[in-house]
Amino acid sequence: MAYGFIVIIFTLVLVFYYGPRFGKTNILVYIAICSLIGSLSVMGCKGLGIVIKQTLHGDSQLANPVAWGLLFAVLACVVTQMNYLNKALDIFNTSLVTPIYYVMFTTLTIIASAILFREWEVMNSKDTIGAICGFLTIVFGVFLLHAFKDVHFSLKDVLKFSSQANGAPKTRNPGKLQVNEETEAMLHRISSNADDDEEEESVTVFVNNVNHL
Repeated sequence: MAYGFIVIIFTLVLVFYYGPRFGKTNILVYIAICSLIGSLSVMGCKGLGIVIKQTLHGDSQLANPVAWGLLFAVLACVVTQMNYLNKALDIFNTSLVTPIYYVMFTTLTIIASAILFREWEVMNSKDTIGAICGFLTIVFGVFLLHAFKDVHFSLKDVLKFSSQANGAPKTRNPGKLQVNEETEAMLHRISSNADDDEEEESVTVFVNNVNHL
């Protein structure tokens, strides 16, 4: 209960004080509201799931005011969460809102579960380390996906960069090499024939001049 009251107080402060003043300039204001309310909605959904499970097993909870309170609380939290999330998406870039919201929402949900349901008390050290590592892996993965989503490269580029990094020699095309050698030889023969023609023409002109004298 203490966690719920703290979340509600922080949310009201953000909504009525910081929201009108800094909501359009600071991306964390609206995302913090979504994350705080979202953590409560997850806890309410867990409680509502227990109510539905008991009702399906024959223990009807339709007359229980707590069940209806959970239902209306979840609906209010979801509506509030979607409202401020849409505001954040309208003002700020999606590539910034999505990873920040994911990290804050997941972190607050884990904290709420640890406080309200005490799930971490029944976990051993191996499971705790695994859960933390999995959470950090997902966080870094989301960050990398959004950080490099505008970078376009193919498998060919990756192989090219890998070969350059390893110092692999560049391969030469044998067919292209053969064509280049044949072209060079042909140009050499044309140049040689042109030089011979020029020499013969020079000798002929010299002989004509001598005969004229």
